[in-house]
Formats: sequence, C-alpha cells, structure tokens
Amino acid sequence: MGTEIVQLVEQAGPYLSAAVGAYGAAVFSRAQDAAVDAAAGATASLGQRILRVVWHRRDDQGRAALESAVREAAEEPDDEDAAGALRQQIKRALREDAELAREVAALLPAAGGVTVNVSGTRAIGAQHIGIAASGDNTTIHPAQR
Repeated sequence: MGTEIVQLVEQAGPYLSAAVGAYGAAVFSRAQDAAVDAAAGATASLGQRILRVVWHRRDDQGRAALESAVREAAEEPDDEDAAGALRQQIKRALREDAELAREVAALLPAAGGVTVNVSGTRAIGAQHIGIAASGDNTTIHPAQR
C-alpha cells in the first residue's frame, strides 16, 4: 500500500497547500462558515476537510505533530521543506490507518478528474480550449495559409 499512499498524498498536496494558505494554523479550530469557505474556494475547503479528518483520527501526540507541521507551513508558505513536513505527517497517518487512507481517498476527486479554480475579472477556465480571449476590443485573426 506504500505506493498508493504516496500517490494519495501527492494528489492531496494542492488541497492541503490551499487550506493552509487560506486558513493558516486555524484550519483545525475555525468553525465551519459557508461564506468563508466560498471565499477561500473549493480547493481550500477540501484541504481543510482532509486535514480535519486526519487530525480527528490521530492520538494526542499525532495531533500535536500535525498541528506543528501546519503551523510551520502557514508561517513559511514558500518553504518546500515545511510543506514536505506536512505531507510527511499526512503520509504517516495514512500508513498507520488503512481506514483513514480509504476515507481520504473518497474525499479526493476521482483520478483523471479535473478541478479548475478561476478568479478575477474576465478570468477564463477550461479543460480543453482552442482560442480564448478575454478583454475589451479583442480581435482574433485566422492563421494565414
């Protein structure tokens, strides 16, 4: 199950990063707030759910280690080592609890699924696209043959 856990943590990584970026160390203690969750985005909300599920299944020592890793990742958002330490805590928890691994896997979008987060004025999000134009007075000229 080692390879599956690594892949699961890799898939969860962007969600975890988004949650830590949006909620910081308060990711465990913040009350559910639909308005805040909507502003933070679906990616951050899913990351928060993953972190909470893992946190609730850990013992006191495991919770403290996870909280510490989240706090460090929140304080140093550009530090890959801090992000790696958080992923390592998640990986350890999933390896120790097969049911937790299945629960986290069920939270994540199906492999091959697509998640697109788009924000900002005239932002465009698409899975497959030919031409996309955003802005005032945009002109598209066909290719010369």
